[in-house]
Formats: sequence, structure tokens, C-alpha cells
Amino acid sequence: MPITKIIIVGAGPSGLLLALLLARAGITVELLEQTSALDTNPRASHYTAESCYEFDRAGILGAVEAEGFFPNGVSWRRLDDAAKTRLVALRMPEPAPGQEKDEAFRYRMVCLPLHRLGKILEEAVGARPEAEIMYGYKVVEIGQKEGSAWVKVETPGGRWRRGRRIMWLGVTGRTIVATNVYYDFEPYDYDDSQFFVHPEHWHMVAKIEADGLYRVTYGETAGLTHDELKARQPAKFAALLPGNPTPDQYKLVNFSPYKVHQRCVDKMRVGRFLLAADAAHLCNPFGGLGLTGGIADVGTLYDSFVGIHTGKTDADFILDKYDEVRRRIWHDAINPQSKENMMRLFSYADADEAMEKDPFYKMLAHTVAPKKEEAEPEKGGLQPNPGLMSLRYDITQHYSSDKPSQ
Repeated sequence: MPITKIIIVGAGPSGLLLALLLARAGITVELLEQTSALDTNPRASHYTAESCYEFDRAGILGAVEAEGFFPNGVSWRRLDDAAKTRLVALRMPEPAPGQEKDEAFRYRMVCLPLHRLGKILEEAVGARPEAEIMYGYKVVEIGQKEGSAWVKVETPGGRWRRGRRIMWLGVTGRTIVATNVYYDFEPYDYDDSQFFVHPEHWHMVAKIEADGLYRVTYGETAGLTHDELKARQPAKFAALLPGNPTPDQYKLVNFSPYKVHQRCVDKMRVGRFLLAADAAHLCNPFGGLGLTGGIADVGTLYDSFVGIHTGKTDADFILDKYDEVRRRIWHDAINPQSKENMMRLFSYADADEAMEKDPFYKMLAHTVAPKKEEAEPEKGGLQPNPGLMSLRYDITQHYSSDKPSQ
């Protein structure tokens, strides 16, 4: 039996992407967002092959590549010398002229801040007659019974609305400070992304806009208030950034302290209610596995819905499989890898001890060259963290010929 309508709650990138994919498959979608507009905060985002594959299926990969840029690679560096020497590095391969559309480069990593990705998705969803984005709609109650699920929302005018629909989907430790800053890194031989190994001043610096906007994310002392963290920011930048800059030498455009969480729900499916992305699991930002995992959730869920809609699989079976697979990938890959990505930055007395003892650094040191001029990467569209399993999962392999549930 075809799906009559899906309600998605949360117009973040994952919610918008799922709405677009479903609409392109001919499934009617309502996307509810409690705020009045998209979030315009320029958060960092590096999209790996797993994400680019889903963008391609949604028809927006070309737009993302046109507005973003292809990062040149990532390095891990020591902080305790003036040159901030690379310890190890991974280089992104560059296609030769005419090779841009080759299969090997089709899904190479691209960088575009989340708010600009959101705008691309919003425009694409808005152009689909099957989908509607409803801003200012706050979900206050949910419920379900056999054959349907419903949500109760507070509308922009303060009135209540109750909608009955077939499916409903929600997509919404240590102290970390995320900042966006304009600073001239060009004289210092910085890569587009780098992580710094230090027991106190561990941090990440990543270019997120072609105009020179960088994301600087660093660890901080736990238990401090927002004002106390903000007061410490100039001294932290002087300790972290090359040239030991003072506030008059850079332009700080965003300052966002938050606590890191590593958690996953016990169930991503309860009847006709399903969870994906940040509504289902969280992890620290080092390595971008939270966003990538959320987009991979969307791809798996989209294929599940299409299988149900076209009568290729049983709804209960495939949605239970979605729940099982996506939680397993979080526990087996996203959670341990993201924790290791962060902990290896501060868990050693110094960078030399890290290079001597950390298995990841030792592996990279034996497989890739640390300097730009020494690196000769093989042709390929993606160089993920070695040992990290793909976060995508092809759930269509579980389509069954059994009679679909009604």
C-alpha cells in the first residue's frame, strides 16, 4: 500500500534532505520547523563520499560543489614549536583536467557551511509540489494507533492543529568552544584542515569558506560559565593560533561553547515514529562523524520508505531493520571512532609520545607522507580515516517479496 504522507519534524540538513529525496520519489511530505527560518550560523561542514552520494541522489551535488570548495587535505600537528610542524597528513587527490567527472572523483570531499547547504536544500524542496515546509510550527504532542500516527502542533498564530498521517519522523563531557574567525593563515603553511596534539591546548582549525572564514574549535576547562569562557578566548587564541595574535588581528564572528555528548537512543523506531540524525544520536565534532552519520541515516531511511511505498518490502520488517542497522553502525563505528578522534589530541604528554604510542598516528606515518611536496596520493575520490567502515548501508538488499503490511 503506497504511503499517503510522511511528516518530518525539524528543518535541519537531515530533515530537508530526507524531504527532498522523498518528494523526488513521489511521496507527499510535510516538514515542520518550530523556528521562523533556517539557521544562518555558518557551522563547519566537510562532506565525505557518504554524504556526497546522498546529495547526488537528491540532485543537489552539483550545486553543493559549485558553492563550496574541495579541501586539500588534513594534517595532525605539534603545537609546541614555532613552525607547528606536521606530524602526519592526508592529502586529497586532485583530478587532472578532464577527469573531474571520472568515477574516481565523483564523490570527493567538498566543504560548504551548513547554512548554505540548508539554503540549497530549502530551495530544492520548495520547488517540489509533493513537499511543504511549514515554519513556526511547534510540535507539542504526538500519538499513534493502528493504521496512523498524529502530531499536535502550535501554529504561528498560537492556534492548535492536529494532523493524522501515516508516518512521523524526528530529525532534530568535555567542554568545547567552537568559533568562526577571519585570520590570515596563509603565511603559516596551514592546510585546509588540521588538528593539534597537546594535553592542554588541543584544537582544530578548518577552512569553511573560500573567502577565508575558518572554524577554530578547542577544548576548555569544564564548569566555567559562558562569560568566563568568553573572557578566556583572547588568551586561548594567542596560545593556539600562529603568530600569537591579539584581538585586533582577527575578526571573531561566532563564539559557541557547548558540552560534548556521546549517546544514542535505545530505539530509533517505535511503531510509526522514527528517529534519525541528531534526534537519534550525538557525538563530538572531531572528524565530522555526527553529520555524516545523520546523512547516512537519511539515505537508509529513504530507501526503506521507497521499498514500502512501491510494495517491494514489508513495512515492519524494513523499519525494524533500519533501527537495527543504524544503531549498530553508531555503536560499532561512529561512537568509538569519534571518541578516538578527540582523545588522541590530548591523551599524551606531548606530540612525540603520541607519535610513539598512538596506533592511528603510527599507521599514518607508515602509509602517507607528512609533507605536501612528498605526498603522492593515488587517484581516488575519497581518503577516509584508515580503518573507518563506511557509514552507508544498502538496506535494499533486505527488500522482501512478502506481502507488504497494510
